[in-house]
Amino acid sequence: MTAPVPEAVAPGQEAQAPVPHLPSSTYRLQIHQGFDFTAARRILPYLARLGVSDVYLSPIWASTPGSPHGYDVTDHAVVNPELGGIAGLRRFSARARELGLGVVVDFVPNHMGIQGGHNPYWEDVLMHGQASRFSHFFDISWHPLKRALEGRVLLPVLGDQYGRVLEKGELSVEHADGRFFVRYWERKLPMSPRSIGVLLNMVRGQLPASTDAMTRAELASIARSMETLPRSTSDTLTDEDRVGRAQELEVMTRRLRELLDASPEVHGALDAALAAVNADSAQLDALITEQNYRLAFWKVAAEEINYRRFFDINDLAALRMEDPRVFAWAHATLFELLREGVIHGVRLDHTDGLYDPAGYFQALQAGAAQALGVEWDPEGDGPLPLYVVAEKILEPGEKLPEAWAVYGTTGYDFLAELNGVFVDASHEEELTAVYRRFTGDRLSYGDHLYRGKHLIQRVSLPGEVNVLTESLERLGEADLRSRDFTLSTLRNAVREVIATFPVYRTYIRTDGRREPGDNAKIAQAVRDAKAQNRREGGPLDPSVFDYLQTVLTLDASGEGEQAEATRAAYADFALKFQQLTGPVTAKGAEDTAFYRYARLLSLNEVGGDPAHFGTRLKDFHAAARERARRWPQAMLSGSTHDTKRGEDTRARISVLSELPQAWGAFVRRWAPLILQHSQELELGLAPSPLDAYTLLQTALGAYPLSGNLTDYPDRLSAYLLKASREAKLRTSWAAPDEEYEAALKTFVDGLLGDSGFAAALRDLHVLISPYGAQNGLSATLARLTAPGVPDTYQGSEGWNQSLVDPDNRRPVDYAVRQRTLSRLEKRPGLDLARTLLDSYEDGAVKTLVTWAALQTRAAHPELFRDGGYRSIDAGRHLLAFAREHDGEAAITVAPRLTLTLTRQAVPWALGEVWVNRQLPLPSGSYENVLTGERFTVRGGRIPVAKVLEDFPLALLVRR
Repeated sequence: MTAPVPEAVAPGQEAQAPVPHLPSSTYRLQIHQGFDFTAARRILPYLARLGVSDVYLSPIWASTPGSPHGYDVTDHAVVNPELGGIAGLRRFSARARELGLGVVVDFVPNHMGIQGGHNPYWEDVLMHGQASRFSHFFDISWHPLKRALEGRVLLPVLGDQYGRVLEKGELSVEHADGRFFVRYWERKLPMSPRSIGVLLNMVRGQLPASTDAMTRAELASIARSMETLPRSTSDTLTDEDRVGRAQELEVMTRRLRELLDASPEVHGALDAALAAVNADSAQLDALITEQNYRLAFWKVAAEEINYRRFFDINDLAALRMEDPRVFAWAHATLFELLREGVIHGVRLDHTDGLYDPAGYFQALQAGAAQALGVEWDPEGDGPLPLYVVAEKILEPGEKLPEAWAVYGTTGYDFLAELNGVFVDASHEEELTAVYRRFTGDRLSYGDHLYRGKHLIQRVSLPGEVNVLTESLERLGEADLRSRDFTLSTLRNAVREVIATFPVYRTYIRTDGRREPGDNAKIAQAVRDAKAQNRREGGPLDPSVFDYLQTVLTLDASGEGEQAEATRAAYADFALKFQQLTGPVTAKGAEDTAFYRYARLLSLNEVGGDPAHFGTRLKDFHAAARERARRWPQAMLSGSTHDTKRGEDTRARISVLSELPQAWGAFVRRWAPLILQHSQELELGLAPSPLDAYTLLQTALGAYPLSGNLTDYPDRLSAYLLKASREAKLRTSWAAPDEEYEAALKTFVDGLLGDSGFAAALRDLHVLISPYGAQNGLSATLARLTAPGVPDTYQGSEGWNQSLVDPDNRRPVDYAVRQRTLSRLEKRPGLDLARTLLDSYEDGAVKTLVTWAALQTRAAHPELFRDGGYRSIDAGRHLLAFAREHDGEAAITVAPRLTLTLTRQAVPWALGEVWVNRQLPLPSGSYENVLTGERFTVRGGRIPVAKVLEDFPLALLVRR
């Protein structure tokens, strides 16, 4: 994409070298109507005391009224009035600045919310079609293969077949204040101007004979003006034509409104005409058919949708952010807020959905440089003007493109690496055997992923696959060597290559440039697709895969203008192909396979790969060193609004990897009771063995440390319902099985209500609890001290035992958090640390670790921002590393696999448990900032038992 051209610096001003604001640590807040800017402003002093450098806000832009998350943005140019609007944001930012805090905001460049009539740009497209001033905003196929959709947008909003909805009288035409709508229940859809002209001519026929000539003439003039507007399907309309059309309609609407106010006869005739149309389904259908949209049953959306969506969500329409006009509109307010100093950094959502992510990042930085009044050379080595991190899922072994104008990812890659550290890889086979015996599932995760990606293409995104395949067929028609490939053959080849694609997407640019390794990834997908085709009996000729590879790699033969034109056409297809592989992979993995393969649920996390059973320490260290070298300001996540389980839910489930035999015995013991509380339905047991196994792990991971089980059964029921729908095996979002879903609720209530099972679950919870807590504390310390910018998700300074959304967006009790922090500030030291450890269930000990680590980061900014990373080998039970810079050093000592280490004899890995293990450290004096203890290291090592004698982890700062 072409970056907006910066304007010249104002006379008398000299462009300054960029001094970007770089956060040291962030704290994520979920902003919504119930927790707006005013409520968030009240807790800013607490966050400043906690020690974070920046507050990181969920989307602040205008969104669907009542949105609990803000990702359904309806206007990027407006700060959400429900949150307090731009004035509320400015007050929030001013208070943050007073406290020394920066503000990072979540920005959604890929899509907009279009439901309910709240998006003015989408409504304008519905009214004017291709003639809309905003038709270029959205990725709409105006000329799809289905001719009935020529020049129209498919709107899958009906609850039944169109004809049935029409017959039942659920559709009607209405008017208000000179404007006309097609009403379907609460939804009011704007009518095209030409169809309004037709309707007004009907009104003329209803006028009483006594109506004066001037009134008749005015009504006729308005109707004629409406009917003679240029057709919206015209391909010759310019931007000026579109603006003029909209202005003409406003004039006509005002004239009609004035006429209706002045003439009771016209008003009465209009009411009569509408009543006649609404009473006659044939007339009503004829009028609805004239619209720039086609109303349809929501279930046809997947097959025939002709606008690109966010995943398979009909109410989220994708934006053409590659269009400089769209980019300029969408970022105008963002850049203004940067210019004013209201915000200081940006987290970008779902950038893999963009047509050209690399081009977008460059345009964003160029616009930010202009807004901030700084010079920036995209080809130079200077710092980027704006702190930007991009949501990007990296598959194992995949690297973030180094040329991207960002400071790194939002941290899912780190989350997966750290999460795996607390899984005991040596017990993979045993735990796999327990899973297979109980569920009967013999497939690998790779098999589930392959099937899930095929399922998504067939059921959720077939419309997108069809649009892409039609484009490929048109390319093939232009080449004698490929014109005999049928549409069906090409579609099957596209599906197979996407199903075997090894990463979310490649990054071929609009000019044909690509990231190193992209062609190899395409070749791997084609090779695997061919192999899968052979396993299925070879229904497709291998040459069709070769042709697809040729297109995706832009391998046009020959030279000259014809070859260049072919390569440009190939590039356009390849960029659209890239936009589809990402959502297919995300839906096929995170929202399907993750719920079908339940071997160890702590591994089924965004950014992770359930096939990888744990992270070797050397791999974690290698990744951390690379991040310190290349992406030192990348965000580090533990929990987010998107994680399937909170960090401490995962930490507890991971303990099962250390006791596969005890877990297997627990599962076997209660299998008869599980069967007793199951129901035999037509398609099998409810719940299925998979769903039952999922529940058992979830019940253990989410078992409240506080002991308060009040809402525990309801949370588990809600989770199991969502998990089973996502798995799409016995029920789904698109086709819910009410009988099966009711059986799930009955099962959860019955199982948890059994006193024997409840006691056994509680006993298992008590057994693993301190070891899960140790995992959580160690992971927190590692996240807060590793290279990068650690993010603390709201409330995660205490235990976060949340489940998938919306459970992870529950309100946080900040009054309790603030009392805990005051307690830490008043009496820091070893005595308090021991006391908090003894009562670890309340989460205050995690707050201690968070607070102490953040205070240390704040006290040593250069060390944690610029410091190198050195791994420390202290055995398999310690994750230990040093951050070192200019004579300063901070040593992280975080135990792992402590159930194995202690043999369950003691709850915490303290003192003599470590026997004679040594921690190699440079000689000198150190302070454990978590406890205030001081140590002297002589001879280059110190006993681990001494460092961890009274508290089970340490952050040692060289004095």
